[in-house]
Amino acid sequence: MGLVVLWPGGAPAHERTGVGFDRQTQQATVTKVLRVSCASVNASGETPTGDTSTAEGSSAQQQAGGTCKKATIRVDTGDDKGRTFTEIVQPDQSRQLEQGEKVVVAYEPSAPKDLQYSVADVNRRVPMALLAIIFAVAVVVVGRLRGVMALIALAISFMVLNFFVLPAILQGSNPLIVAVVGSSAIMLIALYLCHGLSARTSVAVLGTLISLLLIGVLGSLFIDWAFLTGNTDDNTGLIHGLYPSIDMSGLLLAGIIIGSLGVLDDVTVTQTSAVWELHEANPAMGWRALYRAGIRIGRDHIASVVNTLVLAYAGAALPLLLLFSIAQSSVGTVANSELVAEEIVRTLVGSIGLVASVPVTTALAALVVAADRPSPPAVPTSPRSASPAASTASAEAVPVGSAPAPSRSGRGRRRKH
Repeated sequence: MGLVVLWPGGAPAHERTGVGFDRQTQQATVTKVLRVSCASVNASGETPTGDTSTAEGSSAQQQAGGTCKKATIRVDTGDDKGRTFTEIVQPDQSRQLEQGEKVVVAYEPSAPKDLQYSVADVNRRVPMALLAIIFAVAVVVVGRLRGVMALIALAISFMVLNFFVLPAILQGSNPLIVAVVGSSAIMLIALYLCHGLSARTSVAVLGTLISLLLIGVLGSLFIDWAFLTGNTDDNTGLIHGLYPSIDMSGLLLAGIIIGSLGVLDDVTVTQTSAVWELHEANPAMGWRALYRAGIRIGRDHIASVVNTLVLAYAGAALPLLLLFSIAQSSVGTVANSELVAEEIVRTLVGSIGLVASVPVTTALAALVVAADRPSPPAVPTSPRSASPAASTASAEAVPVGSAPAPSRSGRGRRRKH
C-alpha cells in the first residue's frame, strides 16, 4: 500500500551542471599516444621558476622538464561518434593513457569546440561485468535453487531502490517514510522469495520490521541531538544544490535504515531457524526453554555481526580516518567533526538495532513454536486399577458350572511309562 501511495512519476528534470556525475558522458577509445616534451605543449613554453621544495613547485618543474603524453581520442558513441580530439597527459597524473584503452569522456556543449571533450574516467565495464558474472556463478553453484532465488531477490531490490526510493526522495517525499516503505518491500520480497511462505519466514519478517522501526526512531533522535545536517561532502552538496527541497538529514537517516537491512535479514533468519531446529530436536521444550537456548546462540551471533558492521563502516571511511591521522588530531576532535560523527551515529544506531533484533526475534520464534507443541501422551491403565464393575463383568462372563482350568506349577515329575 505504501508503494502505491508514494510511487513517484520519475526523477524531476533539471539542467545539467557539468559537475561530478551530473554531466554528459560518452564512450571513447585512445587511438594514438605520442611522447612529447612538456615544455613544448604547456601554455607559455617557458620553464617555471620558484620554490621546488613544495609539492606545487616540484610538480610544475617536473611538468616543464619531463616527458608528457599527447593522446588522440576517438568518440565512439553519441551524435559526435567518430570525432577525435587531443588531450595532454602530464607525467605526474595518476591516470596515464595508453593506446587502445577504453575511456569515458565528458562533454560540455557550451565550451569552445576544441575543448568540448575531455577524458573523465577509465571504462571499467568489462572487468565489472566479469566480476558480476563470477559472483552469480558462485552463488548458483553453492546455493543451487536457493541461490537463483537470492539473485532474483537481489535484482528486485535494485529495482525498488532505482524506481521507487531514489525518485520518491528526489520528488520531495519524506526520506524516512520512503526508506521504511522501500526497506519493508525489499525485506518481504527477499525473505519470502528465498525462504518460502511459512511461519518461520513470517517470524523473521516481523523481527526485522520491529528492528527497522527501532533503528529509525534512534537514528532520528540522535541525528537531531548531534545536529547532523547530512551535507558533508561534494556529492551531498551537489544534491542539495540541485534539489533544495530534499531533507538532507532525512536522507542520512534513510541511508542508515537501508544500510542496516541486509545484516538484519541475516540475524533474524538465523535466529528463527535456530529456534525451529531446537524445537524439532526436542518438541517438549516450552517457550522459556526455547528462548534461553536460542538466546545463547544469538549471543555468539551478536559478537560477530556487530564487529562485521563496525569494520564495514570503518573500511568505507578509511581514507577519512587516514586524513585525521595525518593531521595528528585528538580522538575527541576527530569524533566531534561532523564527517566522523555521522559515521559513528550510522554505526552505533545500526548496531543497536542488530543487537535488539536477537532477543526480539528469538522471543517471537519461541512463542510461535511453543504454541505448536504436541499434547502429552495418554497414560496406559494399570490392571490393578481396574474398577470393581469391570471385575464383576469379567466374572459374569465365565459360564456357570464350568471349572477353572488347572494350572501347572512346573514342579511335578513326568510320569514314567
